[in-house]
Amino acid sequence: MTQTSRLSAVRASYDAVAVDHARLLGDALDARPLDRALLNAFAECVRGGAVADLGCGTGRVTAYLDGLGVRAFGVDLSPAMVAVARRSYPGLRFDVGRMAGLDMADGVLGGVLAWYSTVHTPPDELPALFAEFARVLAPGGHALVAFEAGDERRRLEHAYGHPVDLEVYGTPPDLVASLLAGAGLAEVARMVREPDAGEHGPQGFLLARRERDA
Repeated sequence: MTQTSRLSAVRASYDAVAVDHARLLGDALDARPLDRALLNAFAECVRGGAVADLGCGTGRVTAYLDGLGVRAFGVDLSPAMVAVARRSYPGLRFDVGRMAGLDMADGVLGGVLAWYSTVHTPPDELPALFAEFARVLAPGGHALVAFEAGDERRRLEHAYGHPVDLEVYGTPPDLVASLLAGAGLAEVARMVREPDAGEHGPQGFLLARRERDA
């Protein structure tokens, strides 16, 4: 599958599930104190700067950051996801866009969040993605990446009550850290937790900072 066809499949899949995705996952953070703790720490690191929630979906994590006082906005490939986010959180900004080609100037962000939004990206395409994260971050800015920790690749043909066409890639935390470092994003901290109900394996979280001379 080419990159163009893969992105088209991802867009179509999330367009199809947008409404039910919001209904089923809207309060998912309530039962995940460790995830909230990481987002809280990220909010402390980026306070004062604008933060892009890349692959924001229906906006639930963007809204969580906003509730912590972060100047957060969302970007997502799926127009239907963005439409749901705008209806759900009318006071926040949500744009349709690609993580690998952001419509932003260099060095304008204090933070980048990729909350499970890299899981449909093959590992060999992650360096370019992380380079784009580094490009839009100001020196000293932080990126937080949440991902499935491992090396399993699985295919999803049904999710959230709808047929979909998605590949899901697990990525070892050491590889994520190495690829971020290659983009000029130095590891600050990482966490791997065991899966909750409905998750398919260990979950990884990695906080990195753009080096000031990057």
